[in-house]
Amino acid sequence: MALVRSDPFRELDRLAQQLWGDGRTRSSSLSMPMDAYRKGDVFLVQIDLPGVQSDAIELTVEDNVLTVRAERPSPEVNEGVEALVAERPYGTFSRQMFLGDNLDVDRIEAAYEAGVLTVTIPVAAHAKPRRIEVATKREREAIPA
Repeated sequence: MALVRSDPFRELDRLAQQLWGDGRTRSSSLSMPMDAYRKGDVFLVQIDLPGVQSDAIELTVEDNVLTVRAERPSPEVNEGVEALVAERPYGTFSRQMFLGDNLDVDRIEAAYEAGVLTVTIPVAAHAKPRRIEVATKREREAIPA
């Protein structure tokens, strides 16, 4: 597998947030839902980041680990305003993905449109299938008797 999910304790994190967190301020992958696909020679990762400005998104790669950080500022609340429902999380969010050796981490590209971050990760040239020519030996030359 070329792309490995890095949050095996996601359900435990979700449960802990429900029990002890206020559901609005946290740093977790729960507020960064993602889909990953393979399309030909690239992997596409799409991460939902509604309400995040593009300059508040940071992507880094180190030792085949892709880290996505994003910050959604808390809403400005004026005096005399009472929040009736506050379900949207805000704060700094982070998500990590372990990338396999068969991916070209030097050519990763990212685009952000309509609240969705799309990360394109090409398959490395050495990992692509290639055709290998089969050589045949010449027929033995006839030896005159």
